[in-house]
Amino acid sequence: MKSILETMFTRRRFLKASGATSAAALGTAGMTKLAGFSAATGAPPAASAATGGSWTDTRVTKNICHQCPARCGINVYTYEDPATGSARVTGIYGDPGNPIANGKLCPKGHLGTYFLYDPDRFKGPMRRTNPNKGRNEDPGWEPISWEEAYDEIASRINDLRERGESHKICHLYGRGWGPSDAGLYGDWGKLIGTPNAAIGHASMCAEGSKRAKAATDGNNSYNAYDYRNTNYMLIFGAGFLEAFRPYNKIMQDWGHMRSKSPKTRVTTVDVRMNPTMAASDRALMVKPGTDGALALAIAHVMLTEGLWEKDFVGDFRDGRNRFRSGQRISPALFDEKWTRGLADWWNTELKDRTPEWAEGITTIPASDIVATAREFGTTRPAMAVFERGPTAHTNGVYNGMAIHALNALSGCLFAEGGLFYQMGPSYGSGPADADDYMDDIAREMDGKHPRIDMAGTERWPFASHMMQEVAKNHNAGDPYKLEMAIFYTTNPIWTAPDAPEWEKMMQEIFVVDTSPYPGETAKFADLVLPESTYLERLQDSPTYPFEGWPMTALRVPAIEPIYDTTEFGNMLIEIGKRISGPTGDYYREVDSVENLLQHLARGFEDDPGDNGVDGWEAWKEKGVWYRKPYHWKQHRGVFYEWDGDGYTVEMSEEDVKEKLMPTASGKFEFKSAHLEDKADYIVEKLDVQRDRVGFPQWLEPRHTGGDRDLFFVTPKTPMTAEGRSANIPHAIALQQPSVGGNDRTYIEMHPKTARERGIRAGDRVRITSDLGSIEGFVRYMPQHRPDTIVLPYEHGHWAQGRWAEAEERSVAPGNPNEITANVSDPISGLAAYYTGRVDVERV
Repeated sequence: MKSILETMFTRRRFLKASGATSAAALGTAGMTKLAGFSAATGAPPAASAATGGSWTDTRVTKNICHQCPARCGINVYTYEDPATGSARVTGIYGDPGNPIANGKLCPKGHLGTYFLYDPDRFKGPMRRTNPNKGRNEDPGWEPISWEEAYDEIASRINDLRERGESHKICHLYGRGWGPSDAGLYGDWGKLIGTPNAAIGHASMCAEGSKRAKAATDGNNSYNAYDYRNTNYMLIFGAGFLEAFRPYNKIMQDWGHMRSKSPKTRVTTVDVRMNPTMAASDRALMVKPGTDGALALAIAHVMLTEGLWEKDFVGDFRDGRNRFRSGQRISPALFDEKWTRGLADWWNTELKDRTPEWAEGITTIPASDIVATAREFGTTRPAMAVFERGPTAHTNGVYNGMAIHALNALSGCLFAEGGLFYQMGPSYGSGPADADDYMDDIAREMDGKHPRIDMAGTERWPFASHMMQEVAKNHNAGDPYKLEMAIFYTTNPIWTAPDAPEWEKMMQEIFVVDTSPYPGETAKFADLVLPESTYLERLQDSPTYPFEGWPMTALRVPAIEPIYDTTEFGNMLIEIGKRISGPTGDYYREVDSVENLLQHLARGFEDDPGDNGVDGWEAWKEKGVWYRKPYHWKQHRGVFYEWDGDGYTVEMSEEDVKEKLMPTASGKFEFKSAHLEDKADYIVEKLDVQRDRVGFPQWLEPRHTGGDRDLFFVTPKTPMTAEGRSANIPHAIALQQPSVGGNDRTYIEMHPKTARERGIRAGDRVRITSDLGSIEGFVRYMPQHRPDTIVLPYEHGHWAQGRWAEAEERSVAPGNPNEITANVSDPISGLAAYYTGRVDVERV
C-alpha cells in the first residue's frame, strides 16, 4: 500500500502530467475542417510491433458506458505497453453478455477512449488561489493532496454543524448510478444534517412524464417497454431514435420491429423533422405545447367509434356504445374494470374534444387525427410513448396525462407488447445502518429547514427536485443563503435556464466541482476533486427502466487511473470519515466503494442471476446480474403473477393495487385523486376549474417571449452524450448530420420564415428572447414547422476544453440556456425549456 508521501500530488508531478499531451494522443485525421480547430494530439497508439506490444497481450474488462442513461455493458480491450509498463485502452465494444448491449454500441460508445485520454482532463485535486470569480478569471489552480482536500471540506462541514447551519451545505447531482454513489446521498445528508444532500437534475430532464404517470397509474417512474412485441407505436416528442433510453437497445429493437411480420407501424408527433419522424409511417407536425389536445382528440375518436380495449377498461352494461360527440352519458350505464372516472372524464372534458377542435389547436388536419386514432385503436398491442416534447411546457403534466390515457384505452398496461415498471436488483444490506449513527446535531436538524430548492413544500408540492430554483433562491435569500455546494455530474451554470443566475451564486459560496473536465462549474470552483473517468472507475449501475425484469451492471476499472483521481463515492466516504462524532464512525464502517459493493453482492448468493452471477467475483467477471422474467402480466383484463414456472397465479384487486397500480383506487385513474388532493394549489397556479383538476385536459401553455412569433426548441441529438461530448471533435463533427453541420452548429430554420426576414442560408443571425440574445449561423430546414426554429443542444461552451471553447469562439451559437426563461410546470416542476418565443434577425 502506498504511503501518503508516495500518493501525494506534487506540483512537479502536476506540471509534468499537464504537459504530457503527447502521451494522450487524440487522432484527428479528417477533423481539420472544424473551424478554429488545430490538429489534435491525444489518442493512445494501438498495440503494434513499434511499441513493443502485441494482440496476445490483450485483456478484456467488463464496464458500463457513461455517455447516456442507457447503461450499456461494454468490453474494454487493453494491453500492457512494454515500453511504459502501463495498460492502454485500444478498443471498446458492446458486451455480448449484457442484455442491453447484446454485443452492440451506438456511435457514441466507441468514443470512450477520447474521454479517457482527453488532454484537457484535470490531473488531480486542486485549490483555487484567485479569490475573484468570473468567466474570464484564471482560478490560479495549485495542486493539493487528496488528504488536504478532504480535510478542508470536512473542516467547513464540521464548523457549519457546530453553528447549527449544516442546512447551508448542498450537494447537486446529475447522472446518479447506484448505491455506490447515488445511494450514499440520502444517508450523507441525514448524518451531516442537511436537507440539500440530494438535489438532482431531474427537474431539468424528464420529470413531466413521471408525474403524469403518478397522477394516473400511481407510479412516479419512467416506464419499461416491450418494444419487440408491440405492433403500433405512437411517439410524442420522445426523440426515440435520437436520445430516448436505452438508445442502443432501442436501435436494435427498431430493426426488429420494422422487419417482423406484422411490421410495427409508427406514427411520430413532433415540432420538427428528425430521424424518428423521417423513419416513421406517419409524421404529425404539431404546434409546440399542444400534444395534449391531439391525444384528447385521439381518445375522443377511440370512444365514439368503440375502439377502446373493453377487457381492460370496461363497457356499457348493455353493450351499446353511447359515446357521441357533444353528448353526456350516465356514469351508471358504464361498468369500469381497471379504470376509474371514464364517464366523468367524457362528460367533463372529452365529449367536446373532436378532431376538428384539435385541428384548430394543433394545426394537424382532422383527417390525419382520425386516421391515427383508428390505427391506434384497431391495432393490438399498441403503445403511446412520450417525453420532454409534450412535457417541457407549463401544461406538461396534463399533456402527459392525456397521452398516457391512450395506453389505458388500448389496454397495453402490463401487457405483452405494452408498458410496465422496473423491478430492482436483489442487493444485500450495506455494511452499516445510518440510523444507528445519528448524533444530536443530525436529529435536531432533521426536518428543521426546507430544501433550498423548495421541492416538496407548499411552493412545489408535487416536485421531488427543483434544481433550476437553487441559484435564484440563494440569490434572493429565500429560504436562506447557501455556504457550500458540491457538484457531481451536473453543470447547471451552463445547462440551467437563465444560467447566469448560477454565476452570481457561485461567486458567493464555496464550490467543489468533481468533474474530470474543465467545465464551466470548475471556472467558479474553490476546490476541484476530479473523479476518475468511467473506464477507470468501480461503480454499480442498476438499470434504468428497460424491460421490467431486474438487472444491475458493474463498472470494473479497465485500467488504473492514469492521473490522481478516484470515484465520487469514495470522496463522500472519505469526507464522511472526517466528520466529528458518530458520523465518522459510520463511514469508517462503510470504508470504501469496493467494500460497499461487496456487501451488496451478497444478495446474489440467495438469488443467482440467469447468467450464473452469485456473488462479488462472478459479478466482476460477468459485469452484469439479471433475473428474467418480469413478475406480472395483464392479459385481456386479468392480472397474473409469475410463480416460478409461468403466469398462473391470478391477482386480486388488492394485489394489483399494492404491486402495480398504487393509486387511491388501485386502478388507472382518468380522474386523479393524486391531483385532487392538492386541488387548491393547482387552481391557483394553473387557473383550472376545481371540478376539473383531476382530469386529463386541454390547458393552454403559457409561452414566454410575449408577442414574439417564433417558437424556440433545443433538442438533443444522438451525439450529445448528456453534455459530455462538447470537447470531443468527432462528436462535434457528427452533432448535426441532417443539415450537414460537420464544422459548426447551425440554427435550423424553415426557408420561408428565413426569407421573410431577409435571411439567407449561412447568414449569421441574432436570436432574442426576454432575457437577451445569442448569435449563430442559419441553415435552411424546409421539413420543420415554419413557426419553429431549432438549435440542437450542446454548443456555446465558454469552458470544457480546447475544442469546446474553440468552437464557441469561432462558429458556434451562444448557449441557448442563457436566453431561456426559468419557468416550470407547476405540477411536475420540469423546466419549460421548449415554451419560449423569440425573434430572429440577420446580423
